[in-house]
Amino acid sequence: MTAIDETTVSQDLIDEGKRAYELDRAHVFHSWQAQGKFNPMTIIKSEGSYVWDGEGNRLIDLSSQLVNTNIGHQHPKVVAAIQEQAAKICTINPAHVNAARSEAARLITERTPGDLNHVFFTNGGADAVEHAVRMARLHTGRQKVLSAYRGYHGGTQLAINITGDPRRFENDYSSEGTVHFMPAYLYRSYFGATTEAEETERALRHLEDMITLEGAQNIAAIILETIPGTAGIYAPPAGYLEGVRELATKYGIIYIADEVMAGFGRTGKWFAVENFNVTPDLMTFAKGVNSGYVPLGGVAISDAIFETFRDRPYQGGLTYSGHPLATAASVATIEAMAEEGTVENAERLGREIIGPRLAELKEKHPSVGDVRGLGAFWAIELVKNRSTKEPMAAYGGSSPEMNELVAAIKARGVLPFNNFNRIHVVPALNIPDEVLIQALDVIDEALAVTDAYVTE
Repeated sequence: MTAIDETTVSQDLIDEGKRAYELDRAHVFHSWQAQGKFNPMTIIKSEGSYVWDGEGNRLIDLSSQLVNTNIGHQHPKVVAAIQEQAAKICTINPAHVNAARSEAARLITERTPGDLNHVFFTNGGADAVEHAVRMARLHTGRQKVLSAYRGYHGGTQLAINITGDPRRFENDYSSEGTVHFMPAYLYRSYFGATTEAEETERALRHLEDMITLEGAQNIAAIILETIPGTAGIYAPPAGYLEGVRELATKYGIIYIADEVMAGFGRTGKWFAVENFNVTPDLMTFAKGVNSGYVPLGGVAISDAIFETFRDRPYQGGLTYSGHPLATAASVATIEAMAEEGTVENAERLGREIIGPRLAELKEKHPSVGDVRGLGAFWAIELVKNRSTKEPMAAYGGSSPEMNELVAAIKARGVLPFNNFNRIHVVPALNIPDEVLIQALDVIDEALAVTDAYVTE
């Protein structure tokens, strides 16, 4: 880590961080944590692709926090837009028109594929999923929702039941009407596939079998993360999403694309579905829509589903739907990304820097079982044995080996995103090349930790 730089991080700021930590431990209840032993990192400053911890140490933010600060921290155009909006209208009843929300909707629908020409704004990704499913159920008159194991769709009641990872286990209720199916995931194929073509064919056959066995007439929606994020950034094999789209159309099922993490430039396209030439009926978004500066999410809605509610009231809403500060931040974010070529830069980062470098790490380090991704959205899957693919941490948890690796990365000045047996490379889409290369050098060096635990 770098030493304290008093020109950028003052002692007063460090002291403020210490006080914040004391108050946090006394009063804050953290998500996804056992509260007692949790020792959270204090952040006292953020700027660009860096954050400063409670001791004043600067770290490269390779996590984009929760993969949402797509344009980095404290982007001046977005900060200014929030300030300017606060001077005009801080908040307003969502039944009223306001300029920030209208312009955000225009900019979003200009970029969505197909006829996703309407936007229902929410406060984040989980409630976007809740409302997308509600719309699908009301539109079709059906109840069930099919979703993939290993997917993640949010922490609210329905969204956590739709989720296919271990976070749903303690809150899993059959009354929510969700049914899970096996995903297309070639590295750990559930279908014994050895090629992309085999994986696609077998995974689609499995999905159609599930539709048949659950009763197509009962199924309102199929929801998929276009590219699963926290589950491992495994892009679908060629032809898979096209096949999902065809099955949904064949059986009158609404296809919901969850783009909460993969959307708004993360994959080198405005939306990840563009990489696969499919158009969903509904598409959820959040995170990158305004780089997380003010909470915002939403559902992009097709013309056909919009028509269902032209004369029929939609029974759903939020006090803060299309909040002026959040949508003003969205307008500024999208405009800045367009002006600065941020989406194109994300594609270049993956093609020129991240992809080639991770391929080198896979060749060099025996603990690297797989690397995969596109744009600024990549995963390094760590194993104890390449032949058996034994993970460096069991599904649903961490391990001493992974904890040691993460500590080694942080100690060298990089804040990583880690989940189970993986390190994700998910920087801001405008991270300077030299900073990204420095962070990848750190990971290269730190992987000596997990190499020591390889058994093959």
